[in-house]
Amino acid sequence: MRILLVEDNEVLGNAVADHVADDGHTIDRARRLSEAADALAVAAYDLILLDLMLPDGLGIPFLRGRRARGDTTPVIILTALDQITERIDGLNAGADDYVVKPFDLAELSARIGSVARRYSGNPNPLIRVGPFEVDLAARSIRREGRPIPLTAREWVLFEAFLSRPNQVLSKAQLEERLWSFDAEVESNAIEVYVSRLRRKLDHTVIETVRGLGYKLGCP
Repeated sequence: MRILLVEDNEVLGNAVADHVADDGHTIDRARRLSEAADALAVAAYDLILLDLMLPDGLGIPFLRGRRARGDTTPVIILTALDQITERIDGLNAGADDYVVKPFDLAELSARIGSVARRYSGNPNPLIRVGPFEVDLAARSIRREGRPIPLTAREWVLFEAFLSRPNQVLSKAQLEERLWSFDAEVESNAIEVYVSRLRRKLDHTVIETVRGLGYKLGCP
């Protein structure tokens, strides 16, 4: 997934960003609400990790404003505010989950996966794609019981197709899912990763739609 982290604490922000990236997600960082608004204006995110106390304002009004404008992007609040009334305010403002600092990074990974599965319409982490058994929580793929190892970027690419099984994804859309704003991307990077997935899984797994992009080929 492509995730926007809105957090001004450098130590915590760096730890969360590194951990989320190690999980295979693409992450952009905003340290102020104004930076978050700018990022959301130019990129489509699958999830927002939102602190509530930012240098230029509070997260709850920001979230309410996004929801009022029809933004349905999943949001997990990350905050030191742990009173029950504050949790209720956060959830009523439109948050999908509320994580109190300090928190375990492994738990955050699990909560990110849980929210993502709910939004995909399939809360079950185990799905079947053609001949493949896919565990979304463990980020693993098996065929006839045999594991097929994927790198982090290969998994992110495959997950992008899983999340939109009947849609054609353009090269630009896939690049947006795989790399953050400051990343340097080779012009043929998507073609390279698609080729690797086809070699590891099956040449029919990803279908090329000439002039448009790629789509999931498995029924």
